[in-house]
Amino acid sequence: MNSKIKTIILGASGYTGAELLRLLINHPHVEITGLSAERNAGQKLADVFPHLGIYHLPDLVHIDELNFMKCDLVFCALPHGTTQKVIAGLPKHVNVVDLSADFRLRDPQAYAEWYGHAHQALELQREAVYGLPEVARDAVKSARLVANPGCYPTASSLPLLPLLKHNIIERSGIIIDAKSGVSGAGRAAKQNLLYTEVTGGMSAYGVGNHRHSPEIEQNLSDAAGAQINVTFTPHLIPMARGILATIYARLLPGKTIADVRNALHAAYDKEPFVHILPEGKLPSTHHVAGSNHCHIAAAPGAGEGQVILVSVIDNLVKGASGQAIQNMNIMYGWDETLGINGAAVFP
Repeated sequence: MNSKIKTIILGASGYTGAELLRLLINHPHVEITGLSAERNAGQKLADVFPHLGIYHLPDLVHIDELNFMKCDLVFCALPHGTTQKVIAGLPKHVNVVDLSADFRLRDPQAYAEWYGHAHQALELQREAVYGLPEVARDAVKSARLVANPGCYPTASSLPLLPLLKHNIIERSGIIIDAKSGVSGAGRAAKQNLLYTEVTGGMSAYGVGNHRHSPEIEQNLSDAAGAQINVTFTPHLIPMARGILATIYARLLPGKTIADVRNALHAAYDKEPFVHILPEGKLPSTHHVAGSNHCHIAAAPGAGEGQVILVSVIDNLVKGASGQAIQNMNIMYGWDETLGINGAAVFP
């Protein structure tokens, strides 16, 4: 394909918008033709993101100033709850990758329960494809609207899906203990995210009621063919980016840690972005920072029949913008790794 698709990014002044821009500026098939922002509308991109100022990208404008009729694809990085009406109003020829949570949950009742309001675009909710590429690649190929997975669900689901699908671990008692860098909370100024509030400490949040819980459970239930409930606890830690999820589960009778590793290798050895570490090695967020890669390790627990899984991703890349570009590549039939196959930034 020699021509480039014309692409608009909505919500371009947030962290996920910045990462979309950073990754797309070198994509061979993408021309960025419009950028929207609310508080920063009217500003040059260089004033909001100086590191992107040399790339001659469009200025930030209000969403009403964008010409969607001359657009092929929209990346929607708007806040949850605002995306539904925006996407419903787009021309039908426009493909969409939505980075909000508005189309991730299939059950309208579950959405209303967890997000506090009824879904405003039920037809689109039914149409949307949940875009975890390693699982839904074929569905993404023919989708017009892709719901990009959340960061915690990506890090938590990838290690567990093969084990539930192939009946290697018990369906009950799964515990997910996850830590995220501060960028996962967004770019808006908040007192609890000030440097003095975050540095030197760690805190749990959303205990028992984090909105990513139903998304994780939806993914795992699909793999198991039965309802799966998990205990999920996220934590905020003083680093800019990255997620590390430590997952505790129990093996089914007769299953071993070798079965766990074999299932993970069978599922992911041919995947470009998911890597199973050798026995005895454990992942670090340092080794995926700035990249679209996910590293997974499996180890036996101290108790009989216990297995511990450790998964790391960059929350802004494989957990958001990189995975969104991966989905775009699949939608258009391109090499899945275009624009996102760079190594992690280290140190």
